[in-house]
Amino acid sequence: MSEVFGALYADTYDSLYRDKNYEEECDLLEQLWREHASSPVRSVLDLGCGTGGHALRLAARGYEVLGVDRSERMLSRARQKANALGLRERVLFHCADMRALELERCFDSVVVLFAALGYQATNGDVLAALRTSRAHLAPGGILVFDVWYGPAVLRERPEQRVKLIETEAGKMLRLSVPTLDVSAHLCRVTYRLWEIKGDRLVGETVEEHVVRFFFPRELELMLDVCGLSLRSIRAFPNVEVAADETTWNAVVVATAR
Repeated sequence: MSEVFGALYADTYDSLYRDKNYEEECDLLEQLWREHASSPVRSVLDLGCGTGGHALRLAARGYEVLGVDRSERMLSRARQKANALGLRERVLFHCADMRALELERCFDSVVVLFAALGYQATNGDVLAALRTSRAHLAPGGILVFDVWYGPAVLRERPEQRVKLIETEAGKMLRLSVPTLDVSAHLCRVTYRLWEIKGDRLVGETVEEHVVRFFFPRELELMLDVCGLSLRSIRAFPNVEVAADETTWNAVVVATAR
């Protein structure tokens, strides 16, 4: 069992998620900022930024962005893409754990996207990540994050999935096997990943990703004790409607007090 987002997973991350519509999600961020921010958003701290899918697109739209992730291998790919796109002056990437980050500056918005907050499995870890978010926001600053939404997770239940991805070098086959821990609000997903070139298996890895799911009152309480006020919990990506038991992903908006 390799570390979460180990070498093979990190190197093929963009291929695995190439269907993810980052541009549309950045549109949604801007919509939420317009609705909830007390002043125009110009600077953004992207916690759990991965290979820079959101950070790079926000930088291309003119925002000052700092992306933070604990995987140096993922950040290396993000920096390569920033260089290729000519965005080195608008986006920086920093390797750190979101639970213990201290930058000694504030941003207009903090975002924690692609369920990155859910990788904080314990109450202490979640609170540490939320306190980091609050520490990097001035009063009135806006926090936006998406999570697996507990009412839908318990109603729909996670299922085993197989995904085949065509890459420039060949193919990737990923098998995901979930196990639900209802009492702990956790889903343990075992990922088996095979890299295939021609008719040969050239790489293989196994990872376990532990992802937390959240409930509305739980979120409200956690935000409150961290100096943040809950503003909305909406369906993701359809932010026009409130999250409900059919919404596996929910986007949460909070403001700093």
